[in-house]
Amino acid sequence: MKLAIQDNRLPGKDISEKIYNAEKFGFDGLEVWGHKLSERFQEIKQALESSKIKFSTVCAGYPGDLLGADRQTREAAIEGIKSLLKICSDLGGVGVITVPTFGKPKIPDLYPWISDVWEVERRLLIEECKILGRYADDVGSYVILEPINRYETHFMNTLKQGVEICKEVGIEHVKIMADFFHMNIEEASIPSSLEEAADYIVHIHLADSNRVLPGYGHTDFKEPFKVLKRKGYRNFMAFECRVPGDPFEALPKSVQYLREFM
Repeated sequence: MKLAIQDNRLPGKDISEKIYNAEKFGFDGLEVWGHKLSERFQEIKQALESSKIKFSTVCAGYPGDLLGADRQTREAAIEGIKSLLKICSDLGGVGVITVPTFGKPKIPDLYPWISDVWEVERRLLIEECKILGRYADDVGSYVILEPINRYETHFMNTLKQGVEICKEVGIEHVKIMADFFHMNIEEASIPSSLEEAADYIVHIHLADSNRVLPGYGHTDFKEPFKVLKRKGYRNFMAFECRVPGDPFEALPKSVQYLREFM
């Protein structure tokens, strides 16, 4: 298991200084926001070349909506994700984090053909993931589906739901990630959910129960980390959370806290 952090959580005037601080704080990897990533590609690549920090993942940042109401919106999401998959591969990363949709359903009720909008969305996402998955296989970076909590989306809230989508897609480079903040809301048992979904998890987001740094809330990291170690998880776990107070004190403190369980 390796610790990463999103670049916007790090102090520093530019990406080189942020990466320098990430290494100093004890991180192994860097996750970046996907918005306008092509414009930052060379800067990030050059900064990583002079550091022990490795590129982990791209977090969203693409246009459109995979479950949007119109074809143009869905096509924009597909093409945006493809672009980020290629950049991620070129930087040596694991993959692109993809939330199928936020908020309420955008696709209208199609009664009397199908009265269950969730089923329409599920079928649609599977076909989109087949398109994306074949491209991801070619470039060698993952489409990483992220289940998020019910207050942020109506669709795909649990790891089990994400795994079911991946099984129906049936393509190697379509997998899921586990986010401790969302799991704290949606999963009855975080360790059990990780155990059951382990074969499909290629990335993890770390945050405590209050979406602050690990160690600042009441989430238990010890037992879930035991599961991850037993299942042989080797990829990154990235900080996606608020940083309270001075990051030069809070970030290394949180890293040290987690390494006790790693």
